[in-house]
Amino acid sequence: MSQTLTMRTPGPGQGGSEKRERVGRRSPLRRFLARPEVGSLIGAVVVFAVFFAVAEPFRQAASFSTVLYASSTIGIMAVAVALLMIGGEFDLSAGVAVVTSALATAMFSYQFSLNIWAGAALALALALGIGFLNGWILVRTNLPSFLVTLSTFLMLQGLNIAVTKLVTGSVSTDNVSDMDGFASARAVFASSIPVGGVDVRITVLWWLLFAALATWVLMRTRVGNWIYAVGGNAESARAVGVPVKRVKIGLFMTVGFFAWFSGMHLLTAANGVQQSGEGVGNELLYIMAAVVGGCLLTGGYGTVVGAVIGAFIYGMTRQGIVYAGWDNNWIMFFVGAMLLLAVVINMWVRNQTSKR
Repeated sequence: MSQTLTMRTPGPGQGGSEKRERVGRRSPLRRFLARPEVGSLIGAVVVFAVFFAVAEPFRQAASFSTVLYASSTIGIMAVAVALLMIGGEFDLSAGVAVVTSALATAMFSYQFSLNIWAGAALALALALGIGFLNGWILVRTNLPSFLVTLSTFLMLQGLNIAVTKLVTGSVSTDNVSDMDGFASARAVFASSIPVGGVDVRITVLWWLLFAALATWVLMRTRVGNWIYAVGGNAESARAVGVPVKRVKIGLFMTVGFFAWFSGMHLLTAANGVQQSGEGVGNELLYIMAAVVGGCLLTGGYGTVVGAVIGAFIYGMTRQGIVYAGWDNNWIMFFVGAMLLLAVVINMWVRNQTSKR
């Protein structure tokens, strides 16, 4: 622990004392602006103000609950993806891994007449195994995570469709809503809870809980120090005793767990998986939320809170366009423009706050 902390502090001859003194003299405003998530927070305020002004349904509590739900479906995975990106890697297979988990749960349960929870346990083992395999190949070969996870993405995409058609005879799973354990699984992963007279999907609560837990790990534990250290400079981290390989594999397995959780929501919300080819492209939305929230593709920088805000911006944009009565074919254009603008703002804020 002490070694890791020492590594992150400038040493003698590197301007350490001068830098700490300069940081200490910064105003509260400058320290606030130095936070990774500030750019996304500014963007969220602007997006909220625009849709609040132009879309009357956006102002209603029930509609805002839908915004939060749309945010949570991306945001839950964005939490894990943000952790992975802070650790210096990213996962292009995350979107199809969600569908793989849902398909596995449905087919294990239906084809073997298992309780839904038993099928979910087998699917969880599969999801963790996929994450482990991604991480293990990465650390054993030193290949870029782009290539490793792109390969996994393509294989899972093919397996999702081919195995589903082989087992069920179609591209969708059988309806599992009447199977043992489904009701309790739906209560955990896809139910609604009344909050202030408005039904809020339980995924919103899970999203915030996962974000709080991940933030605590990053900011208050040795593992959090390791994640930042590995993402900042893996060789330096290894030199001071950080278990770089275990950290990277653990982060990929964390993505696997969250993919399984999101897959369980997908399955229980729709009583099955309607299209085994779903999920393609969602991995880019998870990465978008993390990048908009201030995470760098190069690693070692960012927060989970920023990824939460990034997912919230996506949810507001997606539903706000619908509430405003605009052509929803423009949704992805606005998402792309938002991503570019957020990256530019974050870069500008970092440059300004790094000045004397």
